[in-house]
Amino acid sequence: MVARELNKPYTLKSLLGYAAPTIAVMLFVSIYTMVDGIFVARYVNATALSAINIFLPIYTVIFAIALMIGTGGSAIIAKKMGENKYGEARSNFTFIVLCGIFIGLLISVLGLIFIRPLLEFLGAGLSEQLFEYTLTYGKIILLFSPFLIVQMMFENFFVTSGKPKLSLVITLFGGIVNIVLDYFFIVILDMEIKGAAIATVIGIVIPSSIGIAYFILSKNRGLYFVKPRIDGKVFLNTCLNGSSEMVTNLSSSVVTLAFNLLMLHYIGVDGVAAVTIMLYLMMFLTPVFMGYSVGIAPIISYKYGSQQINQLQFIVKKSLFIIGISSFAIVGLSYVLGPVLIEVMVGKGSNVYSIAIDGFRIFCISFLFMGLNIFTSMLFTALSNGKISAIISFLRTLVFVLIGLLLLPLIFGVKGIWIAIPLAESLSIIVCIYFLIRKRKVYDYF
Repeated sequence: MVARELNKPYTLKSLLGYAAPTIAVMLFVSIYTMVDGIFVARYVNATALSAINIFLPIYTVIFAIALMIGTGGSAIIAKKMGENKYGEARSNFTFIVLCGIFIGLLISVLGLIFIRPLLEFLGAGLSEQLFEYTLTYGKIILLFSPFLIVQMMFENFFVTSGKPKLSLVITLFGGIVNIVLDYFFIVILDMEIKGAAIATVIGIVIPSSIGIAYFILSKNRGLYFVKPRIDGKVFLNTCLNGSSEMVTNLSSSVVTLAFNLLMLHYIGVDGVAAVTIMLYLMMFLTPVFMGYSVGIAPIISYKYGSQQINQLQFIVKKSLFIIGISSFAIVGLSYVLGPVLIEVMVGKGSNVYSIAIDGFRIFCISFLFMGLNIFTSMLFTALSNGKISAIISFLRTLVFVLIGLLLLPLIFGVKGIWIAIPLAESLSIIVCIYFLIRKRKVYDYF
């Protein structure tokens, strides 16, 4: 079943069809994450919204590890299936999942032990209310870290197993539960930020539990749990291969911290709330980039592993076309929808609204370059070249951004903070074009 799905010749239509469920998953995840923010901003206060963003670097570290294991493992498993090594692929799959669960448990224990000094370091100590909100939210999220890692891994593994639509259905179900419980816990029971955290973890536990059950019971399908062979090299290669995606998210953690500290310095808590809104908007407007890239990555890995060069070239060329058209469309859409979404979250006329509007007009320029950068990084991951993928991600999401944040506010003040991301994305596209041209003969994708 999996071999048939990945081995078939792809047209532009079937390529979009295969990626569509993954795009939809990421879009819906971004929507229900935004809904979390809307409930907190509307029914608690701006300090609670800031608390979620203060904790975000820790959440991002967990997410980054999960994404590293999921994308890195998927590339290895899909390549082995392309080589017709199904027994080895299943054993590797089971071992990788067990490693992910163990890491999740370790994060829970260490995170809960060191949570107070961590939150102080992240800037939560600015006020007693901000610290208590962040502590309440953080404890609940950390407790359920293993489920978060499992959910993120399975979003990738469902695609690799030829079941992207099942991933969509499960994620939709978990997200709807999250939204309903947000309303119940925050609005009806008045549980404030604690209610938001509980709703979030329940929305994570449900899809991860369904995923575990599926891979236990699906013995007649291509990918399922078997007795694993412990192989440290496989897990090391998984981590190396998925390192670019981890670097992207770890960098996001550092950058979020830098944004928060700069905003606290220049504006205060309202500035942090505006950054939170900006991150929500980016999640809402750009899932087509990450969703498409993650969605077709197993196809690229399979075609490369089975040496279907003509199909590999077709997929890469059409993907660049799709990403290019999407980039211009999303920039246009962001100028139309951005102000509306900001008003939904915080209400027109507030200080947070004014800060967010001014920032978004600059920030959304980055969407013009972001798509190609994300796709190029994911392409090299799918081709099992984690090194180049990591270099692109490291420069794009950390080095270029931090240089911008270090220098631009000194010249432009608060506007310089918002310019940092568009500058980083525009510099990164030069790096991506360089690697695409340099490695075209090695992988023969052009």
